[in-house]
Amino acid sequence: MQPGDGAAEIIRLRVGGELVRCLDHLAQEEPLEIRVRGRSVAVTMRTPGHDAELAAGFLVTEGLIHQRSDVIGINYCQAGAVANGENVVNVFLAPSVEVDFERLTRHVFASSSCGVCGKASIESVQQHFPPVESVLKVRAKIIARLPERLQAAQKTFAKTGGLHAAAIFDSRGRLIVAREDVGRHNAVDKVIGHGFQQGRLPFDQHILLVSGRASFEIMQKALAARIPVVCAVSAPSSLAVEFARTSGQTLVGFLRGNRMNIYSQPERVRS
Repeated sequence: MQPGDGAAEIIRLRVGGELVRCLDHLAQEEPLEIRVRGRSVAVTMRTPGHDAELAAGFLVTEGLIHQRSDVIGINYCQAGAVANGENVVNVFLAPSVEVDFERLTRHVFASSSCGVCGKASIESVQQHFPPVESVLKVRAKIIARLPERLQAAQKTFAKTGGLHAAAIFDSRGRLIVAREDVGRHNAVDKVIGHGFQQGRLPFDQHILLVSGRASFEIMQKALAARIPVVCAVSAPSSLAVEFARTSGQTLVGFLRGNRMNIYSQPERVRS
């Protein structure tokens, strides 16, 4: 099985046919608690795998860490200390990194599902992450090919049909990293965390592609990583479009076949 791939016995039924017992592949979903210096700061439901990247990406997009030297290590908690050590990671920061735990645990950067996002949320994010300034130009035909390349990297989705995906591409459409997760925001955190751990941030000459819709939360995470072009296979939300326009990000939605909608900063896309 692929990482993040589970299985369960099911009954498969076709109307008018017989009941058939068989195994079905399922996308795994388990909680991950992220601790910083031993203190819990977040719990997210995620697909196990690349947990250190997820934790790093989360902290990057919360504005807590900025460079590889900010992190000494990211380790699972010992099994004897918690019920399931593989579902708890502890991030050890350099002594010079100051942590405002009160701000961090309030989750100032609210997700689009919380119902309280608006101009105040945008202003809060942009206090920490200024608008993107990038000279990146990308040909439309390169953008059009990205969903096919992401789909080829979605090994677990091919079996389960139950995972979101995110990927980082360079300006020529070459895949840098792709990750899958039950949460679209987790998949984005994982690819950003990968870039952080590999010393590749900022991604200011790169493209982020998400397999579903583009939300406010995804746009702010992309801004934290300085990503100038964000593409989504599905629709963006109204707040995502507003955020992209005020953050200098190019937002592409409904990326299917040779067609796409460009909602902001179209000058980065060349025909």
